[in-house]
Amino acid sequence: MSPIINMLVQIKNAQMVQKDQVLVPFSNVKLKIAQILKDGGFVKDVERKKKKDGKGEFEYIAVDLKYEGREGAIGGFKIISKPSRHIYGGVKEFKPVRSGYGMAIVSTSKGIMNSKEARKLGVGGEILFEIW
Repeated sequence: MSPIINMLVQIKNAQMVQKDQVLVPFSNVKLKIAQILKDGGFVKDVERKKKKDGKGEFEYIAVDLKYEGREGAIGGFKIISKPSRHIYGGVKEFKPVRSGYGMAIVSTSKGIMNSKEARKLGVGGEILFEIW
């Protein structure tokens, strides 16, 4: 869970200083979350890349940030499940975030998805974070 928090903080901090792109160390979970953020309109583009270093080759995720005027598309986020405390929710507990302007990211038995998709599929799971 901590690498996910680090990724969100990196994206938010890069957005606050008006960067065009942020590079995040690769993992399948981070890539799926970044793709969900892209589909939700919070980031412009997500791309998996490889970089050669003196010691070897490593993968990272290039996240192109999205802006609305001078404001970033991400207004904020709230971590729900933490490494010390996991919060689970059923289908009926997934409510709209910020009156529908945000979304919750949920880890289910069918993969990581936003709360709207989880509600459509009828699955519950661990609520990772909310973003708006």
